[in-house]
Amino acid sequence: MTKAYIKHIDYCLPQKVLTNEELILDFPEWNVDKIVEKVGINKRHVAAEQETAADLAVEAAKKLFEQGIDKGSVDYVLFCTQSPDYFLPASACIIQDRLGLSKDIGAIDFNQGCSGFVYGLSLAKGLILGNIAKNVLLLTGETYTKKLHIRDKGNRTIFGDGASATLVSTNGIAEIGEFNLGTDGSGAENLIIKTGAARHSEKSGQVTYDDDNNPISPDYIYMNGSEIFSFTLTAVPGLINKTLEKNNIGKEDIDLFIFHQANKYMLDFLRKKTKIEQEKFYIYLSEVGNTVSSTIPVAICEAMKTGALKVGMKSLLAGFGVGYSWGGVVLKF
Repeated sequence: MTKAYIKHIDYCLPQKVLTNEELILDFPEWNVDKIVEKVGINKRHVAAEQETAADLAVEAAKKLFEQGIDKGSVDYVLFCTQSPDYFLPASACIIQDRLGLSKDIGAIDFNQGCSGFVYGLSLAKGLILGNIAKNVLLLTGETYTKKLHIRDKGNRTIFGDGASATLVSTNGIAEIGEFNLGTDGSGAENLIIKTGAARHSEKSGQVTYDDDNNPISPDYIYMNGSEIFSFTLTAVPGLINKTLEKNNIGKEDIDLFIFHQANKYMLDFLRKKTKIEQEKFYIYLSEVGNTVSSTIPVAICEAMKTGALKVGMKSLLAGFGVGYSWGGVVLKF
């Protein structure tokens, strides 16, 4: 029976780095220790003015090809992004051309955020099990920092830019198990950019400020932190349990849990609520920030480099956030 595997995985970050020391120059009421204590991030990478999510995804893919992957074997491209180069065409089509991939392949974008990597794995596995493709290039890429108001100290401390590239194939280093996916669109307005698309095509130019002096504008990313936090506390424990059930294993069978790297405060709270031992709970956040759909693949890469994730282990991935959307899967290395 055909199975789907992660065969290779890598990531790319922009060269420009924004440190906490630089960030507090814009927010003198904050200090470095406060940022580290609150979100667990020392620095984040920021895309250059003319650098797009597709640019970063192309570079991540090139790193994969440098590992000896035959470009001619790729027969489908999936690009997860909420930062496309254009409304049309799909960035995946442009990426196909820039990478010099075969023209006899499929290439699509899908708009997903913090759960995007898990959703992408589910799409790639479906293509392989459906005998539609044999080697799917799954790309994630975001440049959220371009969508943040310059005075938004809360979100500017959290988000960084980045991209990842994963080759999903019929053989490889990690077998992709069963998925649990969920959606609740009633929470859409708690993490949203309201203007710029079909519903409100024109920028409003409006900015108001909340009690903490954070800007609120329909032209930039708005995140209702308390509602997002409440959502994760409700959705994630059930997600973990249902993902374990789908894979017919217990929590004790998982060697490493890799959650979407939202921020350290949320991760610590979720770990305690789901009663996961600290040594089984992987965090890689301080040097890159929250890279949205790329946080999980970045963490996988770093866990493999350090030996925290190795052959014979099982890892449970959990993505959750904008949409609302959530997804979990077990990987068998």
